Formats: sequence, C-alpha cells, structure tokens
Amino acid sequence: MILNLQEVKLADAMRENGISEIKNPILIVDRKKYLVQLFNENKLVKSYKAVFGKNQSLVKISKEDNVTPIGEYKICAKDSNTQYHKELKLNYPSISDAAEALARNYINQDEYDAIFLAQKNNDCPPRETKLGAEISIHGIGTYDIIFRNLPFSFNWTDGSIAISNESIDELYSVTKIGTPVKIIYKWNTTLEFLHWFFL
Repeated sequence: MILNLQEVKLADAMRENGISEIKNPILIVDRKKYLVQLFNENKLVKSYKAVFGKNQSLVKISKEDNVTPIGEYKICAKDSNTQYHKELKLNYPSISDAAEALARNYINQDEYDAIFLAQKNNDCPPRETKLGAEISIHGIGTYDIIFRNLPFSFNWTDGSIAISNESIDELYSVTKIGTPVKIIYKWNTTLEFLHWFFL
C-alpha cells in the first residue's frame, strides 16, 4: 500500500465536490480498508490511506495491547508539535469503553469515574487508567517518505491511526475540537451507515 503517492490535494477534492468550506467535518476510520475518510456532513470529500496498531484484534482491553479501538469518539485535543509531525487526539476511552471495561473488571470504579468525569467536562481522558488514553490520528514524522511509500500495509503503531505527514496537515487544517470520529472494521449494514450520517 502506498500511503500518499499522487494523491489529489484536499483543495482540489473540495472543488471537485462543489465544496467551498468544510463546516461540519466527520472522520470515518475504516480498519478493514485501511482508510481515514473525510466527510463534510454526509458527503465524502477525500479518503486517506492509513495504518493502525501492531495488534489486529478488534477489541482493545489495555493500553499495552497495541490495538486500535473500534467505537465512536471525538477529537479532544490537537497538537502541531509532536514526534509524529501533527496529532489529532481522540477521547478514547469513551464512557462506553469504560463501562464495558468496568463490567469485565479490566478497570476499577475509580478509573471509570475518572474517565466519566473527563468526558463530562469535554477533556481528554486520563492516561493513568489501565485503558490508557494515547489514541490519536497522527502523521509519520521523520520517516514519512519511507513509510508512506511502502508497497504493502505495515501496521506499526501502539494503537493510533497513522497517515502521511501531508495527509495529517490537511486533516489538521479542517478539523476542530469536538469533530466526530467513528472507527469501524466494516459497516455491519447499510442501515448502520445511513443511521450514522442521516439520523
């Protein structure tokens, strides 16, 4: 998989779609298709090639398991000065993740309460719980030219979503704190897709 070779620029993709401004961005991260898709409300604007955590499990239970979580999140912080060029931090674990983890005894009540409070205050979750909180969409950093031109998919992150530096530049410019991010393995039904965008 070549991550960013001869991609259409975002500005050109917007013109082709008749969009002058992305007012309500939504990001869909498709683990099965290795894509991050940028929607303007319900219209697909551009897709970006992506790679994920080293562990391909569909269930994340710990900050050490290297799994990219599946679920509904929001951007809770943006950082333009990281080792991975730029970063869109996600509010993983969500309250839903925390509730599931509490029910399965992966975390304790105090950890759940800390996650719940952070979500209630629209903050990024605390890093100190067993679920961790370091999931983001980020660039590649120094080795961008090497990794983005690999002829195959190489999942190398600790659970985050990696795209090329150029791609994260584009997403960074049009997203904001609170932008919805849905991470899927695949849409279960057409109805699920329609529900996410239209209901």
